[in-house]
Amino acid sequence: MAGPQDNPIEVAGRCYLVAGAAGGLARPLVAALLGRGARLILMDTDVAGLDGMILGHGTENAVSFVGDITDQAALQAAVQLGQTRFGRLDGGLNAAGLLPIAASDSMEADLFRRCIDVNLTGAFLFSQALAPALRAVGGGRIVHIASVSSMVSNPAYAAYAGSKGGLAQVVRVLGREWAPDGITVNAIGPALTETTLTRDYLSNDAFRAKAISDIPMGRLGLAEDLVGLMLLLFGPGGGFMTGQTIYVDGGRTLV
Repeated sequence: MAGPQDNPIEVAGRCYLVAGAAGGLARPLVAALLGRGARLILMDTDVAGLDGMILGHGTENAVSFVGDITDQAALQAAVQLGQTRFGRLDGGLNAAGLLPIAASDSMEADLFRRCIDVNLTGAFLFSQALAPALRAVGGGRIVHIASVSSMVSNPAYAAYAGSKGGLAQVVRVLGREWAPDGITVNAIGPALTETTLTRDYLSNDAFRAKAISDIPMGRLGLAEDLVGLMLLLFGPGGGFMTGQTIYVDGGRTLV
């Protein structure tokens, strides 16, 4: 593997599993990886979304896999597909997630459980499924999309903030546990970002104005804001970073 003195964001020829690949947050990240010569297994439950991505990017360096991040068998099959199709896996990007915003005294228990299951348990299972394949090639990189909600408290975010706070700790533990195997585990924590996941909430003028006022840089996040850090964490430049949640948030965690 090239050293950080070479291109620090080089990902050409490497193969990554991307969970939540059809979501609005993942799309520019997928495009950036493919545009730099990476090979991807695109995993999501959105069949139509996956089909559109494959049509948009072609099938030479990308293959779709329909599956849920909470399904261990599906994750293992996706890993196996990457090994079969491209000969190896070098890491994974977990962009799957739910954002239920509901008052804590009226939130349904099943919605709380589902949020924890996808955002936290799913992230753990995703990492667990990748680890053997990464050990087999001498190490690799796992990157999760976290949130500023692991650091700040917003009313009606109990489920989401709980899941992302837990994710930050899981990232720390896995980063320490798997470092001897050459596996880095990190997370990127964006501020509130305008995607299909947040569009309904942000259509409320008061909600949008409050969200923007909480960010010192005075704007919402963009999915494209995460591209540079993602490439660094996957590339040679990120080789000595592990167990970290790094916030790309316009200063949201500073207030």
